[in-house]
Amino acid sequence: MCDVTTTYDHETLLLLGGRSEIGVELAVRLAQGRTVVLAARRKDDLSEQVSRVRAAGARDVVTVEFDADDLSSHRPLLEAVANEHGPLGTVVLAFGILGDQARAEVDAEHAVAVVHTDYVAQVSVLTHAANLLRAQGRGQLVVFSSIAGKRVRKANYVYGSAKAGLDGFASGLTDALHGSGVSLLLVRPGFVIGSMTEGMTPAPFSSTPGQVADATARAVKAGKARVWIPGILAPINIVMNLLPAWIWRRMPR
Repeated sequence: MCDVTTTYDHETLLLLGGRSEIGVELAVRLAQGRTVVLAARRKDDLSEQVSRVRAAGARDVVTVEFDADDLSSHRPLLEAVANEHGPLGTVVLAFGILGDQARAEVDAEHAVAVVHTDYVAQVSVLTHAANLLRAQGRGQLVVFSSIAGKRVRKANYVYGSAKAGLDGFASGLTDALHGSGVSLLLVRPGFVIGSMTEGMTPAPFSSTPGQVADATARAVKAGKARVWIPGILAPINIVMNLLPAWIWRRMPR
């Protein structure tokens, strides 16, 4: 675990997706001396996550109810957290669903549900959060994209397309925030071995939630705008984008 000290190390950390394995691991690494707000459905069922973050040195740990798919709740939630717990130093978006690709190919409602959570809801939160942090004149956003969104494969094209949209939105927002005092870190991990991918065969260059959190925390400390996890995925992505379509469509997951 790395020791991270940032410009915002005494301001509130808001984790949207309070049950996310990666999100909680990151909160643990950034918790020292801070108020940490864990936002998730069934907020009273987060005792394990609260205990871990508190043990990592958080000044206080609070839980709030958060339904990512309820777009109308996003702005009031962000404003309430800031009003009650002080300026938001770091807002981490760690919510999302993998969905069932086979089902999504025949069930349009399921396909839309995946895209709504993994893209539409993220756009809503990011827009409201960016406006709030701009008004503060400072703060940082942490967004989790994926290599799955850099060139979408047939094996997971619904999830991948949502991540592609999120990656593009976050990249543009990064540029729009330049000079505002607000920064955005776009995290692009490969396959993560965790509860979301349980039962799936790990892809090459896989990481654990702890490894993703370590690399993300280091990138936060260094003030980076983007980070690939593991780093070897950056050159691999370049090669992937050069492959002709007839080879690409034969690629395994």
